[in-house]
Amino acid sequence: MNVTETLNEGLRRKLDVTIPATALASKLDEKLDEVRGKVQLKGFRPGKVPTAHLKKVYGRSLMSEVLQDSINDTVSKTLEERSEKAATQPEIDLSEDQTLINKVLDGEGDLTFSVSYEVLPPVKLMDFKTIKIEKPVVEVTDKQVDEEVEKFFKQNRGYEDKGDEGVVEDGDKVGLSFVGKIDGEPFDGGSADHTHIVVGSGQFIPGFEEQLVGIKKGGEKTINVTFPEDYQNAELAGKKAEFEVKMLHVDGPKADVKLDDEFAKTLGLEDLAALKKAIRDQIEAQNKDLSTQRMKRLVLDALDDGHKFDVPEKLVTAEFDAIWNRVKHEVEHHGKTFEAEGTTEEKAQEDYRKIAERRVRLGLVVAEIGNVNEINVTDEEHQQALIAEVRRFPGQEQQVYDYYRKNPNALAGLRAPIFENKVVDYVVELADVKEKKISRDELVKLVREGEEGFDIDNDHDH
Repeated sequence: MNVTETLNEGLRRKLDVTIPATALASKLDEKLDEVRGKVQLKGFRPGKVPTAHLKKVYGRSLMSEVLQDSINDTVSKTLEERSEKAATQPEIDLSEDQTLINKVLDGEGDLTFSVSYEVLPPVKLMDFKTIKIEKPVVEVTDKQVDEEVEKFFKQNRGYEDKGDEGVVEDGDKVGLSFVGKIDGEPFDGGSADHTHIVVGSGQFIPGFEEQLVGIKKGGEKTINVTFPEDYQNAELAGKKAEFEVKMLHVDGPKADVKLDDEFAKTLGLEDLAALKKAIRDQIEAQNKDLSTQRMKRLVLDALDDGHKFDVPEKLVTAEFDAIWNRVKHEVEHHGKTFEAEGTTEEKAQEDYRKIAERRVRLGLVVAEIGNVNEINVTDEEHQQALIAEVRRFPGQEQQVYDYYRKNPNALAGLRAPIFENKVVDYVVELADVKEKKISRDELVKLVREGEEGFDIDNDHDH
């Protein structure tokens, strides 16, 4: 075997390889010996077919297998000897000259081909102790707990039909249908045939619920509102809309139910204090989750800033294609436009390619951190992730479970976020972390940073 490097530019490599006909002939003889005892040819006893006759009958087809095996083995061995890892499957370029191909298949010519690939770059890890992070901490006050308990009570104390003459009051639970329009045209997600609202709960756009007060059962009304400037759907943010509402039923809160120990007992809790503790625990868990999300983003930003190296172009292209396909889906199926996002298609492509490059680089960094520090996902953690995913689909648990069991790639994909989170936790342990007290609203705003646009996160699981 003869290997000659013809390109070594950045991460790109190209090799010219020659495998002598004698080496191919030797492997062909081994193949012929393997099939000798398996084939049955007229006029020959099993296992007694002469090599020359076997070669005449099966030579070419077996030589095709020899060539494929030789190429795979040679490429694998060559990369190992060169201490290189290919970023993607190497590309093999064989001669298209039929005369040369026939000579090789007939065992009369050397096999020559070129192999092109990009190598995975070496990753020199930064000193994680130099990373400085502000950990957001949100204190839960008694006032917040009391407000959430009151809200929970209003939503769960039970309601009773106010009858055909029922008129909507603050605190009522109503059923209604509506059609939302902007500039006279219905917009995506702005209509419902039958939805429920607890009036005054703040479930809907500011100003919407207040205008429901006074509507009688069966009554209709046009409600005018303006979407907030920071509305999560940027396409609707700041726009004026009108909703044609029809009141389907009006239910008032049960008068004989009070927020006390008895109410808590109907929920399976010991007393009102236990309910307050449960609500506090829930708020604290939500705040902790938001804080963790923010910390993860800060760690990934720091890792991105601390590691600058070229990344394989093919990996970037594959990542960009995945992102861009989602963007096109948003444009084609959800009525979004580049103009509405304050950009152009060309600028969006440029920005998303940068995001793709960041993702690939972070993926290599995270993988190296895990490799160097022996961070792994246990089978138990993997199983727990599968159970959690199954529980996300009530009533469809078996179908979801079967899907993952029948799709190994999807099942393996559940390991990625666990692995990434464990790496982030490892970095946080070494980083210089200082706590900073902020409000819940401030934390939510920080977490949402960078999530605007075509619903493409700046980071993902690697």
